[in-house]
Amino acid sequence: MILFDNRQDKENFDNNMESLIEKVIKESLLIEQFKLDYEISVSLVDNEEIRDINREFRGIDRSTDVLSFPMIEYNGVYYTSNYEFNKIDIDPDGKITLGDIVLSLERAREQSLEYGHSFSREVAFLTVHSVLHLLGHDHEVEDERKIMREKEEKILNSLSYNR
Repeated sequence: MILFDNRQDKENFDNNMESLIEKVIKESLLIEQFKLDYEISVSLVDNEEIRDINREFRGIDRSTDVLSFPMIEYNGVYYTSNYEFNKIDIDPDGKITLGDIVLSLERAREQSLEYGHSFSREVAFLTVHSVLHLLGHDHEVEDERKIMREKEEKILNSLSYNR
């Protein structure tokens, strides 16, 4: 299940945008072979709100494009196609809450213009990036960054969002 909360009014968030984000999340999980029922919350914000959240939760006083708040503790271990979770991570209905995505549509628009591609492609990229974070990926060191970038490209290409 994907829950949406549009808290901004700078960019149009309509059924098409909701469908795009939903499709990208589902494709990301499919390619990553994630097979459990899940819940992901997606909040759409502007640059000011994401800056506030970034400052509060990461101690970084500037806006950013997307923030991911995984609900699962991976303990530094990531399973490529065989996700293993503690029973405590799975609710009584068999669903796992993967976490929250906070996406600045305002920043996505700015970056789409800066990079010379469509707004939809930028939103798709940021969504894939965030889902991979929810699944335990990171890009703090070069080896991890390379793996994450390859996965992003694979998922985006499967959705025809090629570079």
